[in-house]
Amino acid sequence: MRDARTRSPRRALLAALFIFIALLAVAAAGFAAYNLGWLNPFGERAVDRSQPVLLKSIQNMARFQAASGEFQVVVDLERDARFLPDAIRGERTLFVGAGTVDAYVDFSGLSGDAVTVSPDRTSVTVRLPRAALEKPNLDNKRSYVFARQRGITNRIEEFLSTKPASQQELYILAERKIAEAAAASELRGRAEQNTRLMLENLLKSLGFTQVTVTVPPAT
Repeated sequence: MRDARTRSPRRALLAALFIFIALLAVAAAGFAAYNLGWLNPFGERAVDRSQPVLLKSIQNMARFQAASGEFQVVVDLERDARFLPDAIRGERTLFVGAGTVDAYVDFSGLSGDAVTVSPDRTSVTVRLPRAALEKPNLDNKRSYVFARQRGITNRIEEFLSTKPASQQELYILAERKIAEAAAASELRGRAEQNTRLMLENLLKSLGFTQVTVTVPPAT
């Protein structure tokens, strides 16, 4: 009888401990489900209903991408009213634009006399066009609004507007400034140098002992 009485409290203690552990597991699962949005009535989920990507066109490329430059610019765009203080009517935005510009040499426009080979096929002269620059390619992950100041009326208009604030003008300004910086940099010269080295190594591997690659001077 003593053994039965001794085992009975132990069994009750073990059962209570098991129930406590089970309640902890249920509470932990419920907390995780709430954080993940399963049981949160105000939780949001993203549903991608985008249409399939359409291939519009394919173009053959006859160019050598010889260099690429990374650029960053801070766009400071300000709009204000002529007769009102900025606290009432005005807006100033600081936008960081970051992206790349590729430089290439186009071989598709080479004329028939662009390549001259000596009669003994030991020397060759190649006349290349100047390198060109692609349009700036802004990186959306590294381009962002750094700071923004708005007047009271601007805030009210944005609050009442049904359209989200557009950043298209900021991107256009950043692209234009980066394009100007790329044109003023040594990017084109580096692309022409890399193209010259590439052609010299290629033609020498074909058996030419003397290779001359010329590029028109910058205008």
